[in-house]
Amino acid sequence: MPEHPNATKAREGLDALNSGDMQAMSDFLDDDVVWHEIGRPEPVRGKAALAAEAQQATGDYTITGKLHDVVANDDHTIALVDATATRGGKTLNYRTAEIMHIRNGKVVERWAFSDDTGAITEFFK
Repeated sequence: MPEHPNATKAREGLDALNSGDMQAMSDFLDDDVVWHEIGRPEPVRGKAALAAEAQQATGDYTITGKLHDVVANDDHTIALVDATATRGGKTLNYRTAEIMHIRNGKVVERWAFSDDTGAITEFFK
């Protein structure tokens, strides 16, 4: 059985992140995306706001991920990811569940949940 198209999109998004292809990452997001981040009480709303935040942080850190598994249907896509963040000579390894609503090939809303929210929040302070 072929993979659901939303699972393929999640794989492509992670590949873009790992290769540093910010244009491909941007193309993966809906203009009005709602992006819920670990440790942040309010989501970032809109691709432009998300891009502005990413540009401010450019060079401050990198995040890469290794896909453990992905499941998807027409309503939900869940990617289980082993992530590595580097910042200021330090490294943090953690696991996340990336939950996305993908419509017409674009992420319209994303949530991330981790095995150690406290460590992630402290790492990115």
